[in-house]
Amino acid sequence: MKKPYTPESSDSALFRSEFTDVKPIKQDKIPPQRLSSKHKSADSTKKRDPLSEVKQRNASFQFSDGFEGYFDSNQPLKYVQPGADSYEVKRLRRGEYPPDLILDLHGLNKEQAKLEIAALIYAAQKQHFHCVCIVHGLGSFVLKKNVPNWLVQHPAVKGFHQAPLEWGGQGALLVLIDLPQVHSKY
Repeated sequence: MKKPYTPESSDSALFRSEFTDVKPIKQDKIPPQRLSSKHKSADSTKKRDPLSEVKQRNASFQFSDGFEGYFDSNQPLKYVQPGADSYEVKRLRRGEYPPDLILDLHGLNKEQAKLEIAALIYAAQKQHFHCVCIVHGLGSFVLKKNVPNWLVQHPAVKGFHQAPLEWGGQGALLVLIDLPQVHSKY
């Protein structure tokens, strides 16, 4: 039986006939050498960008575990930085400020949570986000107790309030960030 003519078979035959004198190129490149873990860590420290070190230093605010602020246990958890407008925190409580960033601390220990909170505040300032949400959960109350004490220490935190139910309720805080002033030439 004869095969019917198909344009695909004639196209592929024409293509092959055009490239009959072409030969494949032999691999002449040397594969990269696999380094042991000792070499990788040494190389990564050498190649580290000095700008990234500055960014990391800015994003790692040092929170003290020894500081404990006073928060009235009969009221929702809130804080207003001295000199800041308390009306802004009231608007935060009402849910007028939706969070621009949300940080979920579930599964993190205290040290990891401190680093993440510092990085969140740094990122919010850099991206000019006014409101962030920190979800600490309830669990064993370790983070619920420590997160407000850490936030009070940071100079960029204008205030915070227990989040409304839609953002986590008693297991989350909405935080107002003090944004750096942008200076214009005009």
